[in-house]
Amino acid sequence: MIDVSVPKPKHALPFGGIQSSILLLLSACLLMATSYAQQKTYCNPINIDYGYTPIPNFSEWGRHRATADPVIVNYKGDYYLFSTNQWGYWWSSDMLHWNFISKKFLRPWNSGYDELCAPAVGIIGDTMLVFGSTYTTNFTIWMSTDPKANEWKPLVDSFAIGGWDPDFFTDDDGKFYMYNGSSNRYPIYGIELNRKTMQPIGTRKEMYFLEDWRYGWQRFGEHLDNTFLDPFIEGAWMTKHNGKYYLQYGAPGTEFSGYADGVLVGSSPLGPFVPQSDPLSMKPGGFARGAGHGSTYQDDYGNYWHISTITIAIKNNFERRLGTWPAGFDKDEVMWCNTAFGDYPHYLPSSAKHEYGAGFSGWMLLNYKKPIRASSTLGAYSPNNANDENIRTYWSAASGNKGEWIESDLGNISTVNAVQINYADQDVDSNRLGKFNGQYHQYILYYSPDGKKWKMLADKSKNKTDVPHDYIELANPVQARFIKLENIHMPTGKFALSGLRIFGNGNGAKPGAVQDFIVLRTEKDKRSAWLKWRPQTDAYAYNIYYGTAPDKLYNCIMVHDANDYWLKTMDKLKTYYFSIEAINESGVSKRTKTINAE
Repeated sequence: MIDVSVPKPKHALPFGGIQSSILLLLSACLLMATSYAQQKTYCNPINIDYGYTPIPNFSEWGRHRATADPVIVNYKGDYYLFSTNQWGYWWSSDMLHWNFISKKFLRPWNSGYDELCAPAVGIIGDTMLVFGSTYTTNFTIWMSTDPKANEWKPLVDSFAIGGWDPDFFTDDDGKFYMYNGSSNRYPIYGIELNRKTMQPIGTRKEMYFLEDWRYGWQRFGEHLDNTFLDPFIEGAWMTKHNGKYYLQYGAPGTEFSGYADGVLVGSSPLGPFVPQSDPLSMKPGGFARGAGHGSTYQDDYGNYWHISTITIAIKNNFERRLGTWPAGFDKDEVMWCNTAFGDYPHYLPSSAKHEYGAGFSGWMLLNYKKPIRASSTLGAYSPNNANDENIRTYWSAASGNKGEWIESDLGNISTVNAVQINYADQDVDSNRLGKFNGQYHQYILYYSPDGKKWKMLADKSKNKTDVPHDYIELANPVQARFIKLENIHMPTGKFALSGLRIFGNGNGAKPGAVQDFIVLRTEKDKRSAWLKWRPQTDAYAYNIYYGTAPDKLYNCIMVHDANDYWLKTMDKLKTYYFSIEAINESGVSKRTKTINAE
């Protein structure tokens, strides 16, 4: 067997003899790097070329894009992203531009083998290990010291114990562990492995099983009511920080807005562990909902990030995307992940230290439910679906032809900093399965102060890349009232959008502070509470922050078109603390004074 125990070095980019063609290529790369450097923000969902799948055999609903269960590792200064059923993986140097590498670690579905599902990715010394979910014993653990070059070989041909939703973890002392589990009947397990042979050392141990009787957020269902099925625990991931072990897990179901990652804290890699009361990552409101089954990693500056699964669940329950959010640890070593404004523009990695709340660009959504027009409409797929802040609804033009357009009225002259274009799967070609190479989107964005005189905002008429969630940060903000998107080319289906989202500043006054905010915690079930406040005419949404300490309001729920919220996520044994802020196109109000609910 191979002992992958070489210390991790930094490596230099190999450079051979210089030829004119290489110089031309390097010049092009430098030009690309210059244009990339102008963009300092990103916006969830992550804009990668998601593969197509009919899983779970609902092909009569049509092909659709999907992936989930993401793992990002920082390996030799680059970020490597693996996720479910993508026939390969991505790497990035900046967490913005992702390069796909085709690699069928296993054979395609129709050959009798599974594709890489909910993978484990681990680092031992200078070697990356990859292993897919399985309950059999004939799956290979793959190894590479140059994944960017797609160079892989088996570490072990048949992993003896297998495991679904596995995670590999190397401790500081060199010991190697695996965690796994995906069930509503069985817990998350952990076991030490021999790093040379990958054979188990001892027997696996139970790490944790859900306690939905206590923690409301662990209840199954869109409304957290445990209807239909018991909740699932899955997606283990281990992070070590300052000598403590933070074992993360996903619950209660991947198809729900409340899909979240919890965290357990212990003093050793195999426990015992104590749960943090609230989820580490949870995002039940806003455009892109769900933040479960993910992983935590550090950027090149030492700051933490958390990537996890966003749910759509329209074509089928397993239609999903990916999102990444700032994360970290506070002075009391409580682990946090900030999903507040989690689908608005945020800053990419930098040397600035992550503090909770930092990283948000401050660019507000300018066109929520504002007047919108389109060149044509297919049936009931109304243009209003493109700016209702719901990724599950979409507008579709009558065709995918060049010249189809959609136009958004911001209501007044506003400062526009960025635009996100979220394409929807409408009438996708039946031959699309897995990774479909060579497809691309092309369009032109225009802006206008009056809807009559138009200027070009962005020209992607020559684009040759697949950009299902394209995000454009303007090098120079513009003053505009109208934004128009004109289709040039669709890779498949109709010209359809789940979200045309325009960010910046409305050039007006911020909303006033919320009045009469109250929390009515039920006596019957302390896991739940009814939150109410006075509605505001100068706000389109509200952020509710809450937690189990007044200085740790790390969970946030964005609420649109309502002045109440039924919260069902609490730890029944803890006192909770709450604050709320109002949101409009020009900014955010001052938060209310923190109140508590026993």
